[in-house]
Amino acid sequence: MSVLFYEFWFLLLSLSFFSTLVVMKPKDLLFALFSVSLFLPFFLSPVVLDFYKQFNSDHGMLMSFIKFAILATLGEVIGLRIKTGSYNRPGFGILPRAIVWGFLGMTVKTAFLIFGTGAPAFLEFMGMDGASEIIKGGFTPAKVLVSFAISASLNLFYAPVLMTFHKITDIHITNNGGTMRGLFTPIQFMQIFPAINWSVQWDFIFKKTIPLFWIPMQTINFLLPPQYQILVAALLGIVLGVLLAVAGMKTK
Repeated sequence: MSVLFYEFWFLLLSLSFFSTLVVMKPKDLLFALFSVSLFLPFFLSPVVLDFYKQFNSDHGMLMSFIKFAILATLGEVIGLRIKTGSYNRPGFGILPRAIVWGFLGMTVKTAFLIFGTGAPAFLEFMGMDGASEIIKGGFTPAKVLVSFAISASLNLFYAPVLMTFHKITDIHITNNGGTMRGLFTPIQFMQIFPAINWSVQWDFIFKKTIPLFWIPMQTINFLLPPQYQILVAALLGIVLGVLLAVAGMKTK
């Protein structure tokens, strides 16, 4: 329960930060209330909380889809509000974006499993005894080191692929009018890839957000119990939406 409590406050802080970037209007208050209400059932009902924990344990991949589909899309909606003053617009395609984020959420879960096992194994190969067990134990300086190794390897090898694929699907959804039918049309990779603003993608998204934000934040995330890491990663998707909005404004 304590981890969910901190995640709830993380959401509140994210919304507070969002409020400093826009001139607040009644629709923003309604949006904030809706966002907060997503977490309230976990605090008001022990039954809901127990169901969540059990379902999350039994269906980790499905829950990864749901968490990212809701929370990361929420971040994109906030990003759109920062850029345009609106939470939706023709061609934006909230539902197609949610489906894409759900799929990406499953790849994030897969990457967490791969790098969460592989990075400690690499540290042991390099001479650090018991790294695989250290990451499972209590907080120690050694655990911080292992967590950093997991985060660094994850964000240096996997994150650029995730971010690039997300950008491609973002352009694909927009080019097809934000429709569900358009989402499932073949993606024109050869046309979209050179259309990406690589100056922003490289100089801002890769060079700045990965070392200055994602690696430190995911280092903290991997210090948490595994059952909460995907939820925290999805919550960080809210921040990603803001970062993408900033990148979009830098493009303009």
